[in-house]
Amino acid sequence: MGFRFFRRVKIAPGLSLNFSKSGMSFSAGPRGAKVTVGPRGVRTTVGIPGTGLYYTETSRSARTASRRTAVPADPLLPAAKPEDQLTLGFFKRLVVPAEEQALVDGMHDYLAGDADAALAHLQQAAHLPDGAFMAGVISINKGNLATAEGYLRTAFTFANQLGTYFNKYGITLNLSFSITKEIMAQLHPDIRGAGLAYVEVLQRLKKWAEAIDCLKRLWEVDAKDPVVTLSLIELYMDARRDDKDTNRDILRRTESVTNDSPMHAALLLYRARAMRTLALPDAARETLSTALKKTRGYPPELLCALRYERALVYDSLGQQGRARKDLETVYAEAPDYEDVAARLGLK
Repeated sequence: MGFRFFRRVKIAPGLSLNFSKSGMSFSAGPRGAKVTVGPRGVRTTVGIPGTGLYYTETSRSARTASRRTAVPADPLLPAAKPEDQLTLGFFKRLVVPAEEQALVDGMHDYLAGDADAALAHLQQAAHLPDGAFMAGVISINKGNLATAEGYLRTAFTFANQLGTYFNKYGITLNLSFSITKEIMAQLHPDIRGAGLAYVEVLQRLKKWAEAIDCLKRLWEVDAKDPVVTLSLIELYMDARRDDKDTNRDILRRTESVTNDSPMHAALLLYRARAMRTLALPDAARETLSTALKKTRGYPPELLCALRYERALVYDSLGQQGRARKDLETVYAEAPDYEDVAARLGLK
């Protein structure tokens, strides 16, 4: 995904299992909040329910974390390494189908740090959606986009079967990618996880129409997912920025968005742009002012974009004094932003 206003890691380089070679973590907590105790310290995770977004903070001690959250941390860690747990015994191999053996062996090798061996095994399990999903993820990391596209298309097409064999063999898989330093989005082996990884590949291959179709399907599954909605609208803006039907569709897809996070504020920005394109300046001004009421910790690029857009709206309403105030704020932060210097008569 593009996410213009966030210094983020692309999905593939940011992917990581929720357990590692250095030991498996133990998580506890209710929906929307948890504490994970692992070899690298205590990670407090607080989510926005229903969005798939999580704010994270890491400390070295459980005592420090307990002061920041009411969820108690369990200090006990499983003694067995995860790659040891993912080993089929001799007699079990006699009755397990070959493709399932390949899936388990591939996950074992991946956790042991051998991506090449893991991919070789997973290719033998690629007709299983779980095997195709992991083969696609590893192929993205290795830069084999054409290969990854095929695997992830299979995983996405048969998404209703994803997780079947991970569950059967006790493999818990969470993939995460950074949106900002503090905000993470988590992917699971399901239609959303496979779809977002597939879209990442399609965008890198410049297959825009296929990417838009995939995101539309994901949006129908969960219209409140800000990652999916933002990805779709950015593609819309690149392809058909001035098309009125496209802008009406943007308004439809963002009608229930509130300013819950930087990603939601970015959605409000695009909503306001669509309103301005459709000659609805008063509604655009109100939307932008809502987005700018909560800005603490938001990326500077996003704040500049919000204020610049509001300046354009104020100008269209004949409120040049307010427009200039927003332009001056943008200029103080980023003198080279868009044509702000020219609009201020400084160029």
